[in-house]
Amino acid sequence: MTQQGLAFQKAGDLVAGVDEVGRGPLAGDVVAAAVILDPRQPIEGLTDSKALSAKRREQLSDLIKARALSWCVARASVAEIDELNILQASLLAMRRAVAGLSVVPGFCQVDGNKLPEGLPCPAEAIVKGDGLIAAIGAASILAKVQRDAEMVALDQRYPQYGFARHKGYPTPVHLAALQVHGVIAEHRRSYAPVKAILAEAR
Repeated sequence: MTQQGLAFQKAGDLVAGVDEVGRGPLAGDVVAAAVILDPRQPIEGLTDSKALSAKRREQLSDLIKARALSWCVARASVAEIDELNILQASLLAMRRAVAGLSVVPGFCQVDGNKLPEGLPCPAEAIVKGDGLIAAIGAASILAKVQRDAEMVALDQRYPQYGFARHKGYPTPVHLAALQVHGVIAEHRRSYAPVKAILAEAR
């Protein structure tokens, strides 16, 4: 935790970690989470969700939900991504996650170099914060576990796209499936590979 974050915590305010997952994929919502950890119930191993195995992420997700003082997972939809752009949609999802906490934090630590507008408290942006700040790491874990589960569910509806494997990212398998099977409602139409397929279909 940064010195600024510690200062707020010592003053009696609750510190929320905030992160999002899903900027790069061609399909699905962008998912964000906010977490206020309980210092009386520490959780070992909280870090950037991408550095963890899927099994470990799921284990930690359960612990976070059981031990955190408050947590919330929120999102911005595919339609909002296409309307606003992915950066603004990500910031919107993070703001919704903070707004959904059961208690109002006194301070937010947000992964990245930009802060969402309209937060209910002071905040700082921390580049690569998910690997530096436990609460941001916790938020990244909740968001990734949620989004991955949604991609697995989408795979059950559209197995021909391979969503369970690539989670919507533009892998060769996903791009090839787009060429063969076309675009579904869950694809982000503002993203270049999807836009190209739609243009070809005209």
